[in-house]
Amino acid sequence: MLASTLMLIALLCAGVFIPVPYAEMSPGPTVNTLGEHDGEPVLQISGHETYPTTGHLNMTTVRVTSADYRMNLVEAVYGWLAHDNKVVPHDTLYPDGKTEEQSTQENAEEFSQSQESAKVAALKSLDIPVQSWVIVQSVLKDSPAQGRLHAGDVIKSVDGTAVKAPGDVAELVTRHKVGEEVRFTIVPADEQAAAEKENRTASRTKDVTITTAASDDEGADRAVVGIAAGTDHTFPFTIDIKLADVGGPSAGLMFALGIVDKLTEEDLTGGRFVAGTGTIDDDGTVGPIGGIEMKTVGARDKGAQYFLTPEDNCASAARDVPDGLTLVKVGSLDDALGALEDIRSGKTDDLPECTTGS
Repeated sequence: MLASTLMLIALLCAGVFIPVPYAEMSPGPTVNTLGEHDGEPVLQISGHETYPTTGHLNMTTVRVTSADYRMNLVEAVYGWLAHDNKVVPHDTLYPDGKTEEQSTQENAEEFSQSQESAKVAALKSLDIPVQSWVIVQSVLKDSPAQGRLHAGDVIKSVDGTAVKAPGDVAELVTRHKVGEEVRFTIVPADEQAAAEKENRTASRTKDVTITTAASDDEGADRAVVGIAAGTDHTFPFTIDIKLADVGGPSAGLMFALGIVDKLTEEDLTGGRFVAGTGTIDDDGTVGPIGGIEMKTVGARDKGAQYFLTPEDNCASAARDVPDGLTLVKVGSLDDALGALEDIRSGKTDDLPECTTGS
């Protein structure tokens, strides 16, 4: 008996004090994009007529343990047994040894980009023009472009060929051999900012010639200059999204729907409680996200009746659907708008529901 008791105590101590390489995910806050958060509207639109809205279009989140938190065996076992939590390998949430600060910064950048894409997709769906151009998004330290190009510079052409999308820049640069020169025609970032402030088209351009270097990729040498290209936009009126302490790109779909709802006379939800998730790009394509099981639980706990689910997440989400929640499969903003039309008109039998096979 004594030996067994001592062994049990030793095992319990080991379970409490020995860390295991796991992290935990759990349902996070869910916020109505049509409502208020911390006392102010989540979506604030000025310079364009807006309309009253009803119901809910809730974005959902996942709460995760911090990068430096070391879970013990007892906590891991409890998490595996708990229905509303999910224990995953630590590297799943923090790959490549990312610190908490690095992860937070990356999530903040993705969240900001998702807001921009949500605005563009929403306005495109309403046939409201949005001006777009390719910019230098970032410049790699100690690269050939450092000091020659700057974040925010507008890239008009490469070697005289006009660029229309960020991918055009890489394609044109990599046509060169390592050590060859590439000519960028740009609008400097300060000139672009001044033009936007004065509501005019930027006219001052300059040519910048950069000698390519070899990429760090394994295999054959690839010519690079050390920049990442992106897209910037000018909107015809002001759309502000006020939501602090949230990161990542997964709220894009719900932000876009909220914007469309406020800019159209039609009440999109018909008073229903709809939640959802999904990334969105400028063309309105909805992409998959992580932690879908946690988000459906969080949404249902808040009272959601329908959950707009990225089609690539459907099979996973359908394996454990909270009682009373209908998972609706969407692959684009148009799909989501069509689903909302069915929901508000009561044609719920027409909804494309998620199944374990899709």
